Amino acid sequence: MNQAAQVATGRGSAQGFPLADLSTVFKALSDETRLRILKLLEEGELCVCHVVAAFDMSQSRVSFHLGVLKAAGLLKDRKDGKWMHYRIDDSDMFRRFLVLSVIEKIPEETLRHDKERLAAFAGSCGNAAPASRCCTGKS
Repeated sequence: MNQAAQVATGRGSAQGFPLADLSTVFKALSDETRLRILKLLEEGELCVCHVVAAFDMSQSRVSFHLGVLKAAGLLKDRKDGKWMHYRIDDSDMFRRFLVLSVIEKIPEETLRHDKERLAAFAGSCGNAAPASRCCTGKS
């Protein structure tokens, strides 16, 4: 199916961004927990265990939300041993601009308690870099 036919049937856009992908991105951004995750990742890469500690949620629930964000193309991940690390994916300008626009509107106060929990957790892990604190010695 050519691009014009995709646009006509609702499966694409004139710029080549399929509507299904666009819908997936906006669905990923429609959840408060996922917005908080994006805001937390604004400062850089974090391991799943850091997000778990910051949000005081189960690892499976956090992983679900991270998976939705990754499937929407908003996050990149990397594996380090048994731990997954996530960061905002800046390879697609539309998605990057959208994420920046959204997280800019989230007040810092919204994540104050999350960041306090993260700092307490990180402090209990020593002086290693944030992405490696939980991952060393726990494999």
